[in-house]
Amino acid sequence: MTFLALDVGNTRLKWALYDAPRVGGRLLAHGAQFLENIEKLAEGDWSALPAPAWVLGCVVAGDAVKRRVIEQMELWDVAPQWVVSSAAEAGLTNGYDHPARLGSDRWVAMIGARQRLLRQGPPRPCVVVMVGTAVTVEAIDAEGRFLGGIILPGHGIMLRALESGTAGLHVPTGEVRDFPTNTSDALTSGGTFAISGAVQRMVDNLQRHCGEMPAVFMTGGAGWKMAPSMSTPCELVDSLIFDGLLEIARNRFT
Repeated sequence: MTFLALDVGNTRLKWALYDAPRVGGRLLAHGAQFLENIEKLAEGDWSALPAPAWVLGCVVAGDAVKRRVIEQMELWDVAPQWVVSSAAEAGLTNGYDHPARLGSDRWVAMIGARQRLLRQGPPRPCVVVMVGTAVTVEAIDAEGRFLGGIILPGHGIMLRALESGTAGLHVPTGEVRDFPTNTSDALTSGGTFAISGAVQRMVDNLQRHCGEMPAVFMTGGAGWKMAPSMSTPCELVDSLIFDGLLEIARNRFT
């Protein structure tokens, strides 16, 4: 009873096929495709896959991209389901003013982080960081309540904003340095420190609110770049959205 999980972001579609819709299910195949190449999936990566019994995904790229993905799944006789953020699901309570307006990728990643945390030990607060085109930093208390989160630009958006707003500023990507002495390193370090500082502020806020140090989970395509520069310990988890989709699927399909 195979299960296909889809994470359709602003830049890429990431997919993973499991032998069952549950956390800990065996990974059978996985891959990624840039959004401009979605039409290659049916005749390419997906052509040799066994037909999934269930498909569940989250999409932030818009309805036009979603329709293109659905067209590629016509090779199987299965209707995909798409996660929409709700007031509560899979043990997590949504504290957003309008729960359905919370990005589904943020909601799914928090569900994945919460379940990972509970498997590690007693409940405790946690901060969930996604580093991609944009950066999101979410706060969850020990009872599984999403208290709120922040959104800030990712590295690429920060650099493009500086290039478009500053005359003559066109330099290659540099390195993260404690004390940058050239413009390339200054730009890269500035973006990295901005993200790291935002995360640390949320960690401090949540620790003050809950009275204990939160766990920190980081995911996203650029997470590996950020993790070494964090001022607070964090666990880098590439599969956090897939973990969340598996937990939601376990509750919905089994």
